[in-house]
Amino acid sequence: MSPAPSRVASVDARSWPDVARLPRTSRLRTAAAERLVVRALGRLPLRVRLAGGRPIGLGGPFMEVHDPQAFFRRIGAGGLIGFGESYMAGEWEARDLVGVLTVLAEHVATLIPEPLQRLRGAWAPTRPAEHRNSSEGSRANISHHYDLSNELFALFLDRTMSYSSALFRGFPAEQNLLPAAQYRKIDRLLDLAQVGSGTQLLEIGTGWGELAIRAAQRGARVLTVTLSGEQQELARRRVHEAGLADRVTVLLRDHRKVLGRYDAIVSVEMVEAVGEEFWPEYFMTLDRLLAPGGRIALQSITMPHERLLASRTTFTWIQKYIFPGGLLPSTEAIEQIVTGCTGLRVAARDGFGPHYAETLRLWRERFAERAAAVGALGFDETFRRMWTFYLAYSEAGFRSGYLDVQHMLLTKEGTA
Repeated sequence: MSPAPSRVASVDARSWPDVARLPRTSRLRTAAAERLVVRALGRLPLRVRLAGGRPIGLGGPFMEVHDPQAFFRRIGAGGLIGFGESYMAGEWEARDLVGVLTVLAEHVATLIPEPLQRLRGAWAPTRPAEHRNSSEGSRANISHHYDLSNELFALFLDRTMSYSSALFRGFPAEQNLLPAAQYRKIDRLLDLAQVGSGTQLLEIGTGWGELAIRAAQRGARVLTVTLSGEQQELARRRVHEAGLADRVTVLLRDHRKVLGRYDAIVSVEMVEAVGEEFWPEYFMTLDRLLAPGGRIALQSITMPHERLLASRTTFTWIQKYIFPGGLLPSTEAIEQIVTGCTGLRVAARDGFGPHYAETLRLWRERFAERAAAVGALGFDETFRRMWTFYLAYSEAGFRSGYLDVQHMLLTKEGTA
């Protein structure tokens, strides 16, 4: 099969086989995709031009499709996966990429006609078995993303190396205010879990160690676990440089294999990587590890429950290229599992999705500014387009209100 026409200078077929080549699919399916997509775009507040033709849509952010044939063929074969791969291949562009993706996110429930949505299982790609988050699979899934390069993440994160939503005092956010906003988020979680002097704290999902350091500075003793070797190495070094190696232990360990009892547990944007099949086990593990009277503070990205039910078995672009094995929960799903499978209860929760949109904007802008440095680390143009799409796609989810991020307090039944 001939390679896909691409405006990216060179797509490495070994690294990006599904971007370098067009998918195999029937002409009928491609034609059906074109008809559905053109019809959907025509009803949206967008302006979409196909190969220099007359724009369609109701007006708004502008999207240029350079190669309509490849664009519709990819969507016909892979749905939204094909849409993202077409961007990676350079077959379409948008100066305001977030604006385009925000409009699409706002209308995601109606882009596909309802009869076809009910037949999703017949046409939508399904999740590969190897992405299942067993003990072995989880390590591979986490490594796929977090072991890319500590240097890569350092290029666009702030000095706290916090890779989760910050909490700002006001909008629009500014780059120089991001570290303080990350500390504000961390402190809120530690306050929620009542972490102080003498607290035995378990952190599930180390990141690069900033929360563990902040907790130890309060006088807590911290065990923090990660499945990323790259994160463990840098987190240990940062803990040592902070003079807190006697208070913080960083282990390369699955949370399911942690032993002991802890006064407090904190887990930041970890449940999203667990996978729906293992959500009950995750919360039962929290229940097992929490001492009587203890408190759990979680930060979790969430999606609407009806969208979770509609898309839970679908294989998405984010799962294929960014977070294999991941699935965003809904607040309803979390509460149902906590109530039905554990002795915990959700005592409080607070959403702050607009703060994540601003956090992602700052990351995206810094990533763009440092594109040359990303390339110098060995990441090619296709990777950079993928990462740009990922950050913009995520930001659009929060700007549209399709996604939210929550702080949740979990306590044992009968405790405050």
